[in-house]
Amino acid sequence: MKLTTREKSALFMEGVVTVILLLMLNLALLVLIVQAIESNPGLRDGIFIIKRSVVFGPYNYQLWSWENLFVGLMMIGDALVVWWRLVRRYKQMQLHHIIEELHYIANGHFDHRIPFRVSGDVQRVVDSVNALVDSVIRSMNEERAIEKSKDELITNVSHDIRTPLTSIIGYLGLIEDKQYHSDQDLLKYTHTAFLKSKQMKSLVDDLFEYTKVRQTDTPLSLNQLDLGAMLEQLAASFELEAQKKGMTIGAAVGDKPLMMEADAEKLVRVFNNLVSNALKYGDGGKHIDLVAKHVSDTELEVRVTNDGPKIPKESLALIFERFYRVEESRSKETGGTGLGLAIAQSIVALHGGYIYVESTDELTSFVIHLPTQHAHPLTVPQRLKTAGADN
Repeated sequence: MKLTTREKSALFMEGVVTVILLLMLNLALLVLIVQAIESNPGLRDGIFIIKRSVVFGPYNYQLWSWENLFVGLMMIGDALVVWWRLVRRYKQMQLHHIIEELHYIANGHFDHRIPFRVSGDVQRVVDSVNALVDSVIRSMNEERAIEKSKDELITNVSHDIRTPLTSIIGYLGLIEDKQYHSDQDLLKYTHTAFLKSKQMKSLVDDLFEYTKVRQTDTPLSLNQLDLGAMLEQLAASFELEAQKKGMTIGAAVGDKPLMMEADAEKLVRVFNNLVSNALKYGDGGKHIDLVAKHVSDTELEVRVTNDGPKIPKESLALIFERFYRVEESRSKETGGTGLGLAIAQSIVALHGGYIYVESTDELTSFVIHLPTQHAHPLTVPQRLKTAGADN
C-alpha cells in the first residue's frame, strides 16, 4: 500500500517526536541513577567490584563504564519502542485506507475493489472484503436474472395462453351470436375451439410439470432399471410416427445391460421430449438414433441423434431455456410449447446428471450423462458451466 505525502510526513513526525521523548526520558533516568550512586558510597563500591569481576572474551576484557552499558541498552530499547510505534501507526493508516475504500464501495461503487496489498493479517481482511463484495454482486445479479426470468415467464405464458384463448372466445362468440350458416360451419367452429383448448391444456400441463421438476426436493420413485431395454421400447413406440414422417428410428445399446437407479416414468418423459423434438423439427432428416453406453462403472451416456437441420450456433446455449424456440416466430404449427427441453434438463438434473447439445451440418445430438446410482451425482464439466450447452 502506498502512503500519501501527508501520511509519510505524519509517520516521520511520529518517529521524531517519539525519539525526542525517549531521549528526554533516558536523560532523566541517567541523571537520577548517577545521583543515587554518588550519594551512596556502598552502592558505588559494589558497582566497582562488579565491574572488576565481570570479564568478556578470551582476553578477559573488563567493563570499565557502566554508563556506556546503560546507554547502549537504552538505545536498543528506544529503537524497539520507536519501531513498535511506527508499525502501529502504519497499521492504523492501513485500516483508515480500508475503511475509506469500504465507504466508497458502500456508496454504490460495486465494481470497485480494494486495490492495494498489505502485509500480515490485514491482507486477509482485504481479501475477505473483496470476496464479500464479489459474492454480493453475484447475488444481486442472480436476483436480477431471476426477476427477469419471472417477467419473461409471465410474458411468455400470457402470450401462449392468450393466442388460443382469443381464438376460442372468437369462435364461441360466433356460435353464441348464431353467426354460422350451416351445421357444417357450427362443427368447424366447435372443432377449432376444441383444438385450441387442447393446445392450452398442453401448455398448462407442461408448465405444471416444469414447475414441479424444477423444485430440488421433488420426490423420485427410484428403482433399478435397464436403460437399454427402456430405449429399445421407446424406439418401438415411435416407429409408426417416424414412418409417417419418412424417418427411421432405432436403438443401439449393446449386449450388456445398462442398469441404473432412476425414476422410470420421469426418465421416459425426457426421452419422449427429445424424440418428439427430433420428429417435429428434424425436417429433411431420415434417421433418429438412440445410442447408450457405459462411460465408466458409475456413469452412463445416452445420445439422441438425428440428421435434420443444424441448430444455429447462437441457439445452442439457449436451447434449454424455457419457452425458447429456435424458430423465429412463436408459432404453434409444430405443436411445441417451448418447455420440453427445459423439463428434460430439470429431470436429468434431479437424477444427478447433466445434458447438453452438439450440432453440426451432418448430425445433431442431445447428450445425456447419468449416474448409475442416484446417491452419487455427477459433476458438470466446467466447459458446460461457462459455455452453456457446448456453445
